[in-house]
Amino acid sequence: MLPPLPPQPLLQTSLPTSLNLELVSRGKVRDIYNVPFSEDLAKFYASKLGESGGIDLKIRDVEQGALLFIATDRISAYDVIFKNGISQKGILLTQLSAFWFKELGDIVPNHVISTSFEEIISVLPLHPEEMTQSDYEDLKTQLKGRTMLVRKARVIPIEAIVRGYLTGSAWSEYKAHSTVHSIPVPPNLIESQKLPEPLFTPSTKADIGMHDENISPQRAREIIGTELYDRVEEISLALYKRAASYAETKGLILADTKFEFGLVDSEPEVSSGTAGSDPNFRSQPDGKSKWAPLLIDELLTPDSSRYWPLEGYQPGKPQPSFDKQYLRDWMVMNGFKKGLESGPPGKDGEGWFIAAGIGEGTRQRYVDCVGRLTGTAN
Repeated sequence: MLPPLPPQPLLQTSLPTSLNLELVSRGKVRDIYNVPFSEDLAKFYASKLGESGGIDLKIRDVEQGALLFIATDRISAYDVIFKNGISQKGILLTQLSAFWFKELGDIVPNHVISTSFEEIISVLPLHPEEMTQSDYEDLKTQLKGRTMLVRKARVIPIEAIVRGYLTGSAWSEYKAHSTVHSIPVPPNLIESQKLPEPLFTPSTKADIGMHDENISPQRAREIIGTELYDRVEEISLALYKRAASYAETKGLILADTKFEFGLVDSEPEVSSGTAGSDPNFRSQPDGKSKWAPLLIDELLTPDSSRYWPLEGYQPGKPQPSFDKQYLRDWMVMNGFKKGLESGPPGKDGEGWFIAAGIGEGTRQRYVDCVGRLTGTAN
């Protein structure tokens, strides 16, 4: 169940200075803080052996500390971060991500250590009993329900996109070239049609304010290396197929989704295979490095996926959705096109604001999607 709707969405965190937590980054949605290594963190981590989605937990995994992933209520579309947000969106994203990480934990290890507010604050530099009541309440307001304590990992510099249906940028490319990410696709398909088999279609990982770029499998192999690419593709397709099958039992079509992966030390030693062009992912001088893929970031949320209602599905046209497409369509209707990221036509530099009705409509779609998938009535 969701808590009562707050008067304002949480657009940016501002944690009590007494915690001395370093802000690592502010992304499109998440504020990320560094949690330094401590005996409390090590003991807590050890106590979670075997409980975090199949992760083979070892104390050395947190020798460099951990991270707080705090999902704010910010929302973006077409790489535009709106000036206003959607109340409780961060809670909904965290709730659904936690569900999927647990549901799919037998396929690949993931980065989640805990999503419990009480557990998370127990490993922070300042213990709850050492906080002022004001700081504790402030922390609870900002963290509870929207925070994951996660392992650190070296981020693999591609977006792992899997497409099961012909829509979005894939449909645009197909109409022009009969390909999807330069992959040949059978002729005479129509918009929103189910593909013969799900396609792994990578893209670049762009910096904030920049656009991700669809790339071919060959280009992705050049970036991260052939063996790592093949492993990420294999895992991504397995995740998508399992999730899509489950979603159908809940009356939803998972049209496409985006996964993100990192690398962590692994035993026994695993060959890193052919070196990629990205210097962070080249082989060691002996041609080998110890690594294992780790599923990171968010997972199968309406921010990173397209969900359609199964009832009434009819290929040949755009589909109603439970994701950000509703917001994207509103932007286009209000004049958005590339080059207008800083504001609507005639309001350059003012930024984009979501109209109240559109914001609530988007929120309700997220609520409905999470409720269907997790079985919770919100």
